[in-house]
Amino acid sequence: MIRQLREDIACVFDRDPAARNTFEVMTTYPGVHAILHYRIANWLWCRGFKWLSRFLSAASRWFTGIEIHPGATIGQRFFIDHGMGVVIGETAEIGDDCTLYHGVTLGGTSWNKGKRHPTLMNGVVVGAGAKVLGPIVVGENARIGSNAVVTKEVPSGATVVGIPGRIVRLAEGSGEMSDGARKMAEKLGFDAYGITDGMPDPIARSIHHMFDHMHAVDNKIDAMCDSMREAGLRTCDDALPELEREEFVSLEDLEKERKNESVSASK
Repeated sequence: MIRQLREDIACVFDRDPAARNTFEVMTTYPGVHAILHYRIANWLWCRGFKWLSRFLSAASRWFTGIEIHPGATIGQRFFIDHGMGVVIGETAEIGDDCTLYHGVTLGGTSWNKGKRHPTLMNGVVVGAGAKVLGPIVVGENARIGSNAVVTKEVPSGATVVGIPGRIVRLAEGSGEMSDGARKMAEKLGFDAYGITDGMPDPIARSIHHMFDHMHAVDNKIDAMCDSMREAGLRTCDDALPELEREEFVSLEDLEKERKNESVSASK
């Protein structure tokens, strides 16, 4: 248990740039406290001290805001960042080197006894507010985006976002997406929050993809109209309503134009 605790503390420095020293991590990180309490409670649970382990788990929830059932199975180097609102159910299984952010739920979808909580393989990262529900398996090194709701199996290396959770990216060698799913993912341009560095604004990226799609549709319509005119049909001659340029220009660009116009007028 001491060796596991050392690994749990050491992994914080790899995944949290705010961590400065071991003393600070041990005294101020609720995720580390919750893991320590879980290790003790799980040891008691496995030796038949059910009530005592549940009591320790309940006390840990009061102190840390993190609820981990002592019957859950958690591997080495497990890290909970921030931690408030994290819930891990009794039959949940978590592999090595996994990371959970605040507000994550590893919950069940049934009141029946038996396996009812998810299994996270090694290296899984679950973003803030995500819900992984039911006896599903999340493959190695998969990424669950913030606020996603996942109720189906996730292959290794995949990135899942949205409600319900949809695969928007697969790692090389982890399987192939269908052409339709790949085109839709590229068209919408979703990005999983907090998964990789230097990612663009997902909303701006989505809008850019929508504009590209609209431009392609316009080109197809123009080609169809040309063919109709050659056939003697004049249906396409009606003019489309004009769009105000201000609707597609940022306020900064408008302000620059006004300044340029005022400078030109003064000259």
